[in-house]
Amino acid sequence: MTLQAVGIIAEYNPFHNGHTYQVAQAKARTGADVVIAAMSGNWVQRGEPALMDKWQRTQAAIAGGVDLVVELPTAIAVQPAHLFASGGVALLAALQCRWLAFGSEHPEMDYERLMANLPTDPATFKRFDQTYASLFQGYLREQTGITLSAANDILGFFYALANRRQGNPLELLALARKGSQHNDPAIAAASQFASATAIRSAALAGDWAAVTAVVPATTQSLLRAAQLTSWTDFWPYLRYQLVSGDVADLRQMYQITEGVEYRLKRAALDSATFADFMHAVKTKRYTYTRLQRQSAYLLGQMKPAEMQAEPEYLRVLGYSATGQRYLHQIKKQVTLPLISRADRDWQKGPGALDDRLGALRTLITGVPQDYGRIPVKITLSE
Repeated sequence: MTLQAVGIIAEYNPFHNGHTYQVAQAKARTGADVVIAAMSGNWVQRGEPALMDKWQRTQAAIAGGVDLVVELPTAIAVQPAHLFASGGVALLAALQCRWLAFGSEHPEMDYERLMANLPTDPATFKRFDQTYASLFQGYLREQTGITLSAANDILGFFYALANRRQGNPLELLALARKGSQHNDPAIAAASQFASATAIRSAALAGDWAAVTAVVPATTQSLLRAAQLTSWTDFWPYLRYQLVSGDVADLRQMYQITEGVEYRLKRAALDSATFADFMHAVKTKRYTYTRLQRQSAYLLGQMKPAEMQAEPEYLRVLGYSATGQRYLHQIKKQVTLPLISRADRDWQKGPGALDDRLGALRTLITGVPQDYGRIPVKITLSE
């Protein structure tokens, strides 16, 4: 029997009850045999270090019903939404998924109408008194009457746009989000669902009673056992780079433009914490998310040539028995290299950036991330 796959582009930071619901719905609504997650590695789209490492998050995802987890490379994972979406769609298409399922605040949204009204003049967004995102959303609202402001609606739009530009390799399935909104800061009492933002805050604070109610048992166990990380852990390393580095070197890094390197360097000297630093450099033009991504680019010494948001390989992080069968089915047909074990050629070649970002995490936790690591395998009752 030929297995059919539905793909999900995810961070699972961490994997929670809402994700369990989404995975089950994706499978039920499509009739797919296999659920594949293209998951961010050790750094995520908003420019933050993942709470747990990619191997722990893979374990939680497979225990939660995902059959195959493939890493979304760093060069895709820490990009603005349009590049993040484009790289994710390309990766799932390369894995021969039939569907892309994604959460949405408004699953009925008319993406076709939005795409038909895209601006053609880049100068539309060259004002400096508002963020690019605000200008872009305002333009589409004026043209269509559709408000595109919720985080998952925005990603859904860019998934649809990327899919169309790549020749519609995937059938899109928008699923209504369950429970809280994307960035809700707190876990509501007596709720089974919470945002990943709220769960991270509770876990870092050691509020396990609140976390237990909104995550599967495997996630709870992994969170308790893991050395959790946040920007607090990495700030001393970034601060040293900014204070000691020359601005000419800083501006060689990806997306360090418009003289922001001077502002970042000045703020680093007087900022004792990463939160202080973010507050010091925030402007109307630069959102916290954009500044966090720029901080990640500087910390990881990410250069423009490394940040091509197209997958060059398929790095397998883990699978169930069904996922393993699917890999066997497609392995002779995929056009990108399937990487199950990171060797020296991968480290020094296409995987150099991911390896470097993994090494940064190892500085904090002491846990090796790439060389020699093999996929997580969990056998569940099929």
